[in-house]
Amino acid sequence: MEPGGNLQAAPRKRQPPSPNGIRKDVKAFQSVQILLIAGTLAIGASASDDAARQRDDHAPAAACGTEADAHGDDAGRGATSGLDRRDRIFYPGDTERPKPLFRKLFLNVALDEKEIFTSPFHANRHNALQWLIPLAITGALIPNDTRIADSLENSSGQVRWGKRVSNIGASYTLIPIVAGSYVYGAWRDNPKGREIGVLGTETLLDSLIAVEVMKEIFRRDRPDDKHPGDFWGGGTSFPSGHAMQVWSIASLLDHEYKHKRIVGITAYSLAGIVSAARIAAEKHFASDVFAGGTMGWFIGRYVYDTHMSHLAHNHASLMPMVVPLADPQQRSYGVTLMFNVGGSR
Repeated sequence: MEPGGNLQAAPRKRQPPSPNGIRKDVKAFQSVQILLIAGTLAIGASASDDAARQRDDHAPAAACGTEADAHGDDAGRGATSGLDRRDRIFYPGDTERPKPLFRKLFLNVALDEKEIFTSPFHANRHNALQWLIPLAITGALIPNDTRIADSLENSSGQVRWGKRVSNIGASYTLIPIVAGSYVYGAWRDNPKGREIGVLGTETLLDSLIAVEVMKEIFRRDRPDDKHPGDFWGGGTSFPSGHAMQVWSIASLLDHEYKHKRIVGITAYSLAGIVSAARIAAEKHFASDVFAGGTMGWFIGRYVYDTHMSHLAHNHASLMPMVVPLADPQQRSYGVTLMFNVGGSR
């Protein structure tokens, strides 16, 4: 046999096992990295909430010192501006005018993304469970993604049904919903409708940016790609954008209507159906859907807490109060301007 033949025969024997062995090692290494990053970003909004509250805890003392200088309203505004930049950027009254609405909305989104992607640096022992639980569940799902997908019927009818149902969580479906809420609020002079429209838009933008960045980082192949489940294969499977968006809106609505449980139940039910449909449509694995849905829930809660629950921020405790004074015996009457510098919650 010619030497060229020997050289060609050896690679044919070694080539099949080599890629398989390398692929297993790479998958194991990738899984560890995925677990660390997915668990980190899945609860990013939660960690940023804790960091914001810790910063606010130190603000009242500085506000008191400023007030003692007797600078009145100017001091109050100066102390307020140091507590939370969003309090200077976004107020419900701004939702009535397009120019400040869009300017402040996009600035809020920039601040949100900064908090979300820097949230790993704000982790602490107080939110340890909120980090560990998503991390553990994601870690359990990744090696079982293919098994879960294969357990379904995976017929053409199932895939077709899954694609149709999952359209509920698409951007082109959710954007008209939040826009309709704003239009209704403006038409009926309903502040709640306007606020849901604005906060829903902010929530969707936060989700879209976060999911696109993560998809580009992980590049996981979808179940219907050539190498399903492979990370850094050039795909866009991890995490699920549909799940993140629909769960973020569901979370926002649930917190907005916390006293009307039917709203939250309905929103979460639809979000669950959309998530399951993405798996049935062979567009995502179970871990993709879980990671996206978890991140979406925290983003929705984060947007609500930051912009709607004003009692969560100390700026509310610096509101001036005019208190009447009267002493009939001394025949003295007047008013005094006071600032409440107590706790905000």
